[in-house]
Amino acid sequence: MNTNPLVELKNIKKSFHQNQVLKGVSLAIHESEVISIIGGNGAGKSTLMKILTGVYKADAGELEVKGENIVHFNPLIAHQKGIYLVPQEPLLFPNMTVEQNLTIGFHISKAEVRARTKKLMKQLDWDLDLRRYANSLTIAEQQQLEIIKGLLRNAKVLILDEPTSALTFSETKSLFAVIEKLKTAGVGIFYITHRLDEVFKISTHAVILRDGNITLKGKIDQFTKEMLILGLIPEGNIKNYAHHFEKNRLNQSNEPPILQVEDISGDGFYRISFNVYKGEVVGLAGLVGAGRTEIAESIYGITQPKHGKIYLDGKDITGLSIDETVESGVAYIPEDRFLHGIFSISSVRNNITTQVIKQQGFFINKRMEEKISSEYIDRLSIKLDSMDDEIKSLSGGNQQKSVIARILSTKPKLIIMDEPTRGIDAAARNDIYSIISELKEKGFAILLISSDLEEIERISDRIYAIHRGTCNVCLEIEEINATNVMKAAFGTYERSEANVKS
Repeated sequence: MNTNPLVELKNIKKSFHQNQVLKGVSLAIHESEVISIIGGNGAGKSTLMKILTGVYKADAGELEVKGENIVHFNPLIAHQKGIYLVPQEPLLFPNMTVEQNLTIGFHISKAEVRARTKKLMKQLDWDLDLRRYANSLTIAEQQQLEIIKGLLRNAKVLILDEPTSALTFSETKSLFAVIEKLKTAGVGIFYITHRLDEVFKISTHAVILRDGNITLKGKIDQFTKEMLILGLIPEGNIKNYAHHFEKNRLNQSNEPPILQVEDISGDGFYRISFNVYKGEVVGLAGLVGAGRTEIAESIYGITQPKHGKIYLDGKDITGLSIDETVESGVAYIPEDRFLHGIFSISSVRNNITTQVIKQQGFFINKRMEEKISSEYIDRLSIKLDSMDDEIKSLSGGNQQKSVIARILSTKPKLIIMDEPTRGIDAAARNDIYSIISELKEKGFAILLISSDLEEIERISDRIYAIHRGTCNVCLEIEEINATNVMKAAFGTYERSEANVKS
């Protein structure tokens, strides 16, 4: 038996200008290992994986594949050596079909690619129409397509970068089953994730990267979740991470709701009713495609409900345009931050102030821009060199804080958050949770959509489960736990004493 690692990185160093991103990282993976790589934005995860796939060249250190030292490394050689990266943000050709995206770069017949794809999808219990165009796919479906592209190439070392960030519970379970099969077949998997529960479900080993160094490394049975969390947090900031999220039991009979949704129907949802009160977080739980985002978009004015009424603080806002709902006091943080949440080539300052300046009229008041930007950069602890930096240069967590800054600057009454922590690291997530807690304390009403079971359970005061476009059940505080949320999302929840927390 060959005892050489599939891949070994030795004392890898990499700098960009004066910024030393990797400071001497050594890491090896053997057959049938799943190594979860965990770290904050800027820790060096992506840079390390880009060196492993030949996208970047290391400034110092060695890379060995099955004992062979590779001096000149590039993406083509990486593929030839059986190393494949499934990226977090899908890299698809939007105006090509699913099948055309899959066959690019293959030197085998389309018929064989088609046959292998159908076999893989059956194993995964996924159902992608090969004739569909990539630009018609949901985020979850794009992620599925990227995973299939990697599996089709029979990689010996597979890198999965946040593969479940947009997958449903069922799709995630299917992916984990495939990972187990790949482990059995001897494939080594680097698994980059911010979801710590997943680490303990599928990993054989865990690695913590912090500030360009490996600070924790070992077999998964050596760690607890708390140990991993503490390993992620910079020294001196540990006490700030253990933020306790207070839940509210409001006396709703004494005050009217901020948001009142009455029997609305539209594309993807039917006869939906719920309320959101001042100072509470109401979660919309459900599978991807259940209709949660469609409900949020109809409230915000992106689409119009075909039936029913929507009231904001007693005012009928049914059918208003986006500009009118914003003026009324509704703010929306969209699911796809990069596509719909930020103006990527514009400055942080412009991103923060674009809506509030729009409300002031045609002429831009630069002094007002700077005042508003400075206030929210300080208030939300947005890390940057200058407010004139392009927002795409910030980490994902700081981009999301900038989006929150923009919507707060409009002084909203209701904030709709659609997957607010998608694709950001554990420390940045805690910052977002702290911001949500402060918003609650100040009386904001928050409607939260999240596919992260741990997140929606932790944050929500009440949870409405959306199942196949209908409101299946409302879970009150004492009923909220992982089992109940899961059952409600799948439409199998039945209220009984056993469901209620003691």
